[in-house]
Amino acid sequence: MATAFHNLSSYDASTVPSAEGMKIGIVVADWNDRFTYAMAEGAINTLTRHGAREEDLIIKHVPGSFELVYGAAWMMENEELDAVIAIGCVIRGDTPHFDYICQGTTQGLADLNARAEIPVIYGLLTCNNADQAEARCGGVLGNKGDECAITAIKMVAYSQD
Repeated sequence: MATAFHNLSSYDASTVPSAEGMKIGIVVADWNDRFTYAMAEGAINTLTRHGAREEDLIIKHVPGSFELVYGAAWMMENEELDAVIAIGCVIRGDTPHFDYICQGTTQGLADLNARAEIPVIYGLLTCNNADQAEARCGGVLGNKGDECAITAIKMVAYSQD
């Protein structure tokens, strides 16, 4: 969790297993692409820095964050993967739409994670404004994509123990 005391991109590299040989799916929402593409880039860079090969990373795009659930489920059923990272960004507006999208996407990804044979990593930013999103996709609080990549690597290693 990003707080004033924790940067999303800060971690002890010595505690991260090698990602060599891991096949990771990344499903990215195109809505709020200024933020989601930066998070995806962070995830890809972190995965490759820890040994994953770019050809072992499968990136798919969906229109918005709500579609991350279907995108992740599709990837799990149609690709041979060790983990899926779901990356999206929802920014609060003037209507309750924000609440419905955040709740539905969170519940859907949680359900997938609970029943899947591989980890589904939650990379959904739920922000009150664009400044908060900017801070979490490469800004002062780091990059949520980095955090998701490290989580994926650790969960794949966990599931192989």
